[in-house]
Amino acid sequence: MIFKIFLNLKNVKNKKALLIFAPMKKQLLTTVLANLLFLFPLFSQIDSSSIFFKEGIREKRNILYRNLVQNTITKNLSLPLSFDTEQNWIDAFWAIELIRYQSPWINTTINTALDSIDKRSPSFQRALLELAFSNYPNQYIKQVSSLLNNCEDAKVFAMCVAYRMQNNLTPFPNNQLENKMNQLIKNKKDEAIVQQLMYRIHPPSLVKNFPISDILDSEFLKNKTVLFSFQRKNRNYPGIALIRDSMGNFIKDENGSLFSVPQLGRSISNLPGFLTNGNTPQGIFLMDGFSNSKNSFIGPTSNIQLSMPFETSIRHFFNDPTIIDANWTEEWYKKLLTAKLINYLPLYESFYAGKAGRTEIIAHGTTIDPGYYVGEKYYPQTPTMGCLCTKEIWSDEDGKRLESDQQKLVNALQLAGGAKGYCVVLEIDDAQKSISLDEILSLIQSSSAQKNK
Repeated sequence: MIFKIFLNLKNVKNKKALLIFAPMKKQLLTTVLANLLFLFPLFSQIDSSSIFFKEGIREKRNILYRNLVQNTITKNLSLPLSFDTEQNWIDAFWAIELIRYQSPWINTTINTALDSIDKRSPSFQRALLELAFSNYPNQYIKQVSSLLNNCEDAKVFAMCVAYRMQNNLTPFPNNQLENKMNQLIKNKKDEAIVQQLMYRIHPPSLVKNFPISDILDSEFLKNKTVLFSFQRKNRNYPGIALIRDSMGNFIKDENGSLFSVPQLGRSISNLPGFLTNGNTPQGIFLMDGFSNSKNSFIGPTSNIQLSMPFETSIRHFFNDPTIIDANWTEEWYKKLLTAKLINYLPLYESFYAGKAGRTEIIAHGTTIDPGYYVGEKYYPQTPTMGCLCTKEIWSDEDGKRLESDQQKLVNALQLAGGAKGYCVVLEIDDAQKSISLDEILSLIQSSSAQKNK
């Protein structure tokens, strides 16, 4: 079973290529922007008709859907819940998330599982809480709050707090939050989770305006190729990806406009980025080349390999063979930042997500059936397990690739010198709409005007 195979691979190290998961108005840069950005033309896209994905044929997609419903979901959840069947139920939870499946029987079964969640293992609790956060965001406050008071796992605790917070409730139903969190710290991963959770509960005061001019300044990650992915705080709305080459120049498309493609940074769960399977964390990632996947949810289009701190060595992250220090610290991470950005705390999320144990985040296309997500704000894009994802459309009739923003992104990176450098993910605000190229240009222009005052 395709999905079962995926589930067995999802936590395997070095399997990035195996993981799942608005037309833009063209505009020439103004004179102000011309002083900031110098652009190069983009090569034409590879002929899409040469790329096939046979599982994209409607008949095969229907077979996969039936298989998920009948076997991965219904068959597994029909087993009596016990320690020996927990993994079967966990597999079913993943499938329910993927295809957004609901039925009266499923809802009753999930009710039963949540009523006894405090008796289950931490891995089962995390999987069920993730499903609740994703598919039942406001239905299980009582059960989650009860678990919150009694759990002994830092990640489970953080997920319970996140569930309450998305319902505008106090993070913890008494005044002993800090004491409880400190009791849960057993290792550095737990410490990172608690640190990020406190940041989420008590966000520090930040600069009023997003410092886009400082982020796009050529002094930031100087002499490195950079993939920028700007996102909303509400990840239901797609963000946008731009590319700067190692000379500090931004790539443009064949029409002479700043190159960009929509890019989704939302996970299936929509959990915070420091948690496993949460949204793509903000911050800096090592960009480490292209790869191709045979996985039925990513598809054949080249993906972009990314790594967070702790996921790879300091020497590799900085591409510096002279580094001998093996222990990641915040001081090492700060070396990537300019003086103007060193106190901009959202940029540190990838550092702490890596410290908390997150891995296997890449930038890829998609072969997931967008029909699962009709009615969602991000449709026809598809969410992932926390990766950056671009839209691709495949023919229902013969599996040919009809559209590919991922291929456009790969082409632009090749023009910029290749996928060797860094990727920077940042939320710019909480506006309830997709990010447009015009909006980014307006922010750049506004920031530039402020600098010149």
